[in-house]
Amino acid sequence: MKTDDQPGVPVQDTTERETIKLTGAAGNEAPPQEGPVAFGERAEKARVPVFQYLKKIFSPVLRWLEPYRSPQSDDRVDVLDGIRVMFILLVAWFHFWQQSWLTPHIGSISLDFMVRSGYEWVDAMLLLSGFLLYLPYAGGKKLKAGEFYKKRFARIVPSYLLFILIMLFAVVFPQGGYRTVWEGVRDILAHLTFTHNLFDFSYTGSPINGVAWTLAVEVQFYLLFPLLCACFRKKPLLTWLGMSGIAFLYRYLISSIPDTTLYINQLPAFFDVYANGFLAAAVYLSLRERLKKESFGEKVFFTALFVLCLFCAAMLMRRQAAENGWQNIHLGQLDRRFIFSVILSCMMISAAFSVPLLRFLLGNRLMRILCLASFQFYLYHQALSLKLKEWNIPPHISQEPNMTGEQPWQTRYAVLCFAAALAFALIITFLFERPLSRLILTGRIRKKK
Repeated sequence: MKTDDQPGVPVQDTTERETIKLTGAAGNEAPPQEGPVAFGERAEKARVPVFQYLKKIFSPVLRWLEPYRSPQSDDRVDVLDGIRVMFILLVAWFHFWQQSWLTPHIGSISLDFMVRSGYEWVDAMLLLSGFLLYLPYAGGKKLKAGEFYKKRFARIVPSYLLFILIMLFAVVFPQGGYRTVWEGVRDILAHLTFTHNLFDFSYTGSPINGVAWTLAVEVQFYLLFPLLCACFRKKPLLTWLGMSGIAFLYRYLISSIPDTTLYINQLPAFFDVYANGFLAAAVYLSLRERLKKESFGEKVFFTALFVLCLFCAAMLMRRQAAENGWQNIHLGQLDRRFIFSVILSCMMISAAFSVPLLRFLLGNRLMRILCLASFQFYLYHQALSLKLKEWNIPPHISQEPNMTGEQPWQTRYAVLCFAAALAFALIITFLFERPLSRLILTGRIRKKK
């Protein structure tokens, strides 16, 4: 074929020209073969589908763990939700054990020492309170005393007043808990003024539930908190030494008293616990700034530290459980209170920087809900357990089923105590505590959308 422009010069048509362009040869020639692929390249190509397949399988887990891959970015430490739940469940376990005598086992290993010394975890709750109270101000937030007291009032007082009313009209008055009018008046006044841990008649002799003494200690500490917070921010070491020194001196002075029942749970005996909570909050914020991008090795280290602290706390509980007699038990509490708070401080800090899986287990949504209901659970769990046993729920055959080791009553009773206390706590929390607290703080019952 010839063109009009260049007569006598043969050319290929357009299709053939495109074929040559793509193949580098005439259209009827086979394209050159590729050279051999390196072994490493073939192996890499083989790994890609496997990796993508595994990633697809575990993608839901990876999405769940994603928020737990880096340190907390605000003043809220979500792993402490699970830790608070653990502390309160251990205290409740002790109170339920007092009624059921159910001794848990893991295989052939008895956990009797854990439930027998469960009262020790009240110290842990106060330590956590000190940590959370100081945390916002350790980060630089300005403390306004009026705002602080208003928040504490909204959090504590309405629920506490409801608790007192329920206890009085559902338990105390129907059972004739007070022999005289004056006996009732002074006990109720002591509870309403949060001084009931100061007197025998309202601490050990009150028909109102005994767990409320911790609220007396907490509210008394709230009164001092603005001053202690300001001192700790300006002179942390000096304030820590002063608070710890007061606690050590107080415990030394009361240790020689023949019966320390009234004195072991007074506020001065817990000053070092609160001080360690302050210190732990400051250390946590310092580490958060330094470990903005944690390495895998650092996460493993903090996870191992968390496990070690749990082990040390368990060994401390084993020694405390071996104490015989109320006075020796009280003295053991006093002797171990400081070191116990140090161990738990390290545990709380290490949990915040641990591997994502542990952070997820302690800081997931379920733990958040349980944490929100933990205050009500703590208030009512012991009273509910006593009423269930009194009402013969679940039914038991022997008159003292705990002493005879009656099964399956022991197991059913323990499970029912946990379930009933949790159900009651959720109802009070979301139908009373949170709406009323929001109303006091914001003037609205519901959250603003």
